[in-house]
Amino acid sequence: MSKSVKISFEGSTGDLLAGIVDVPEGPVRGWGVFSHGLTLGKDSPSASRICKGLADLGVGMLRFDNLGLGDSAGEWSAGSFSVKVADTIRAAEFMRADGKEISLLVGHSFGGAAVLAAALSLPEVRAVATVGAPYEPRHVEHMFDAEVSTILSEGSAEVNLGGRRMEVRRHFVEDVEQADLRDCIRTLHRPLLVLHSPTDNTVGIDNASEIFQTARHPRSFISLEGSDHLLTGKGQAARVAGIISAWAGQYFGD
Repeated sequence: MSKSVKISFEGSTGDLLAGIVDVPEGPVRGWGVFSHGLTLGKDSPSASRICKGLADLGVGMLRFDNLGLGDSAGEWSAGSFSVKVADTIRAAEFMRADGKEISLLVGHSFGGAAVLAAALSLPEVRAVATVGAPYEPRHVEHMFDAEVSTILSEGSAEVNLGGRRMEVRRHFVEDVEQADLRDCIRTLHRPLLVLHSPTDNTVGIDNASEIFQTARHPRSFISLEGSDHLLTGKGQAARVAGIISAWAGQYFGD
């Protein structure tokens, strides 16, 4: 069994971000960073189960709470897609400074979009995997469509995100609307694994098709049949961990 070690590092906004490094018990095949969904956090089922599953298979993973979530400092509403990308890069830099240079980036949902953007700034990354990721960061707007005009005109609004009341500010909306992943995906120049459920009702399977078609080889697609977007069903996250471990294995080591 792997062990979980609590860590913290300074994020791009200067706030202290809380994380957990899931460390393999035996030999370490490689290290990676996991980026969670919009408001999910490091302890969400998808994050914790995928990372623990990878660690049990010899791949150590850092998962962390984004700004203002879980155990991290700051205000979530002060964040943005750009901040999420920058903090993913900071997480990789923390691992590098700790002697655990990463080879793998894994992102779930909104975090999948973030790792696609972050990879360009991390030459040590040898492989990238996305799970239920949107092709366009602005896809998150569908969660608060009715409030977008209010946010833009008044500066902010409180919206319901996954059953939680969260403040969304104008800069967040403007940031996701300006974000364009096409060049990031096209010029990734790293192996890419796209995992997506055909019955994902939060981020449709067409997003996986767009990511895959935009990417250059080597690229792979795995259909997560029977899985929901949050991967809360029995064995769903463990299955994802097993697939990523098997696929990424050839990219670890010298």
